[in-house]
Amino acid sequence: MTRDIIIFNPGPAMLPEPVLESTSKAILNFANTGMSIMEISHRAKEFDALLADTEKKLHAIMGIPDDYKVLFLQGGATLQFSMVPINLLTSGKVADYIDTGYFASRAIKEAKLIGKVNVAASTKELNYKKLPAQTDLRLTPDAAYCHITSNNTIYGTQWQSFPETKRVPLVADMSSDILSRKIDVSKFGIIYAGAQKNMGPAGVTCVIIRKDLVGKAPANTPTMLNYQPHVENNSSFNTCPVTAIFVVHEVLQWIEEQGGVEKIEAVNNKKADIIYNIIDSNSDYYKGHAEPGYRSRMNITFRLPSEELEAKFASEASKAGLKGLKGHRSVGGIRASMYNAVPLEGAQRLAEFMKEFKKNNPA
Repeated sequence: MTRDIIIFNPGPAMLPEPVLESTSKAILNFANTGMSIMEISHRAKEFDALLADTEKKLHAIMGIPDDYKVLFLQGGATLQFSMVPINLLTSGKVADYIDTGYFASRAIKEAKLIGKVNVAASTKELNYKKLPAQTDLRLTPDAAYCHITSNNTIYGTQWQSFPETKRVPLVADMSSDILSRKIDVSKFGIIYAGAQKNMGPAGVTCVIIRKDLVGKAPANTPTMLNYQPHVENNSSFNTCPVTAIFVVHEVLQWIEEQGGVEKIEAVNNKKADIIYNIIDSNSDYYKGHAEPGYRSRMNITFRLPSEELEAKFASEASKAGLKGLKGHRSVGGIRASMYNAVPLEGAQRLAEFMKEFKKNNPA
């Protein structure tokens, strides 16, 4: 199986071909049970073994300490916008949020429905072209937690180093850059991520939570919104997203086969450098949205001289097998999402297309 297209969708995103192949087999017969992975019970011993191995692999790949629990939940990262404050923003406390883009602002909106929120910094007035410096943060010393969005999918910015919050738990939405680079998990109280960019398909959300943060939800918290029953039941309090978790397992195995996150990160850096070099060396034609010091390695956003040229660029790129390059409506232009499964060849093909397009379509 070799596809001649490169998928730059912001999510759901491209999956490695070996993962598609192993999943297609499991769709017909999972673990020699004669049943499809879509038919197997989430209580079956075969799936229980898979679930345990998936968590084990993630612990090993990310270097997750023993005092953290991995959960595989539903509702996307969007549900975590509510679950985090429901569980941690207890009465009389305040939560710090750093506003760096569309999804960060949505997380703030949900948290305000639960309790008191301090927006410690925002780059909205700069159209989210950069991230705030540590000295710009107006942090609350005894905050319940501080929330960030590690990579801003729409605006193409990414935290290169994370805020220092001292004893306040740092909570991160890592939906669009989890597993793309090496991070120190111990710096975070909670990491959550929708799987559909670097981990697997839409339908499962990974939550990595420090165990001392479990059990803080108010007594009247609806059961499904409380982390504790999910921890106690190992992600199977209710019927978990069986098929999606299988795909996550296969993605983690693929990452292991690539040499781990360190090797993945090195390739991701090369891919991003190829495209940013084209942008920087053709700045009269391609205009990057994010300021250079804050550029995302995952989502590269840029404009062309006119909206007409942008539409033509996306259309002709698609015909050339370069799919999903149209930018988000709030920024416009072009967005190349360079998630883990996008091969180095994909960045090289896009770079060549960019050079040819400029030559054939002068401003």
